[in-house]
Amino acid sequence: MDISILNLQDKIELEETTKSLIREAVKACLQREKLIYHVELSIVLVDNDYIKGLNSKYRDIPAPTDVLSFPMIDDIDNPLFHNDNNLLLGDIIISLEKVNEQRKEYGHTFEKELIFLVVHGLLHLLGYDHGTLEEEKKMKDAEKAILASINI
Repeated sequence: MDISILNLQDKIELEETTKSLIREAVKACLQREKLIYHVELSIVLVDNDYIKGLNSKYRDIPAPTDVLSFPMIDDIDNPLFHNDNNLLLGDIIISLEKVNEQRKEYGHTFEKELIFLVVHGLLHLLGYDHGTLEEEKKMKDAEKAILASINI
């Protein structure tokens, strides 16, 4: 598992323990999904202005959002998405400003909100969606199981 965590914002300080928790959440998610590949992905931490630009460009929504996922793959087993036995999953972009806003709104810690968004974004990279009630239930069940497995 090769996880690149890039912090492109300077408004909210990120502790090393939080980065370790991000890695633990990714590992728990991949184990639950029984991925047999060595996975590569990037988690990019940004501010509201940065994610607003991406949201506007790629989703035509000119407002900040909490998390965006940019998958590299449509089919995990397609050899085109493998590089020397590594599976290139894609990028998860998270606004730390939104994390801070939402943790207050939902009444829990910064770390809990951040890890929820990491798991949510990673599940999108793995093909989960929430466009229908059935898909939403499947995704929420996966999120709950993964978060519970790491005591979040």
